[in-house]
This record gives sequence, structure tokens and C-alpha cells, in this order.
Amino acid sequence: MRKMFNISIVPLIVILDQATKYLANKYINPFGSVELLPFLHLVNLRNEGAAFGMFRGLGNNVFIIISLIAITLIFFMFVKGREDPLGLSLILGGAIGNLIDRIFYGSVTDFIDVFAGRLHWPAFNIADSALTIGIGLIFIRLFFRKHEK
Repeated sequence: MRKMFNISIVPLIVILDQATKYLANKYINPFGSVELLPFLHLVNLRNEGAAFGMFRGLGNNVFIIISLIAITLIFFMFVKGREDPLGLSLILGGAIGNLIDRIFYGSVTDFIDVFAGRLHWPAFNIADSALTIGIGLIFIRLFFRKHEK
């Protein structure tokens, strides 16, 4: 039952991710900015690379292939049940959300801009957040499992 609950999170993440990217593309001018808080803006950027725009020279098809391989591996990890199902579900939802962008638009829409003064964290999106939280949950579980033995 726990696995079914966790896997049901995947489509919710994908829908939330795609809906917020749609809104960012519709209502925020490319390279425009909407201030929400003094340290948080909404922007409309296209990321043609991996995390933080790294490796953008590899091309979109490479990232699509890597994403498909990663999604397949994560799905099999989920089925095997050895890792944290919530963490894997978050990773799976985030990976699918960004893969949809790569397939249909050739890049990923990033729209959340967090900063302190002139120090900006690279813009990100809901899928990136889900991936990061999922990876964090898995590392935390692995850390505590290691210390339990």
C-alpha cells in the first residue's frame, strides 16, 4: 500500500511541474522577472544543459537518452523496493517532468530564482525541486541505515 501511495505522487509532480512551466512561459517574458519576495523572483529561462546549465554543448538528444536510462533505472529500483519509495517517486516525477520539456521544446523551462544580493542560485523548477528532495531523502535514509548496523 505504501508503494502505491508513493507512486501516485509521480503524476502529481509531473502535472504541477508542467502547469507551472506553462504559466511561466505564458505570463513571464523571456529573461523578464517578477518579484515575489526580496530574495525570490519568477523568471522565464531556457536551460539547454543539465543541472545548473552544465554540459549544454552535449545537445538535447544526449540528455533525452540519459533521462530515459535514468527513468528506467529508477523505475526498476522502485519495483525492487530496496530504496526509499518516496524519494524514488520524487526523482521519477522530476525526471519525467524535465524529460517532457526536452522532448517537446528542446530545453527545460526554469522559473524560480532565489538569491541574496547579487549571489544567485541557478534558476530551477518544480521538477528540479522534486529531484533534489528525492535524492536528499535517499541519502538521509542510506546514512541512517548505515549507522543502524
